[in-house]
Amino acid sequence: MPDRSLRGMSIGSKSMESDEGVDFAPRFQAHYDCPNGHTIILPFSTDAEVPPIWECQCGGEALLRDAERPDAKPSKPQRTHWDMLLERRTVSELEELLDERLELLRAGKLRRSA
Repeated sequence: MPDRSLRGMSIGSKSMESDEGVDFAPRFQAHYDCPNGHTIILPFSTDAEVPPIWECQCGGEALLRDAERPDAKPSKPQRTHWDMLLERRTVSELEELLDERLELLRAGKLRRSA
């Protein structure tokens, strides 16, 4: 019985299976060139769609070797708090609200918040 003990075996952290009969998917290496001189080599499956741009470790955009840079996607301008406020109220309404709040504050009916 002590011969079959699994004590100290780290059950769950190591597989008891072998690599026998395992066929890996066919792969190829994609080479990306960074404008800062770095080269990135990544393995991809032959069935995978390879992205034309990959982020380099330096933060730059590495371009797939022998590929053209894709056209930039049109992006929406970032909406600010002021833009969202103007979607709900007009400038004249905002001025009126400001005047009302300032009157209440000066009359002592409102406390200043920190």
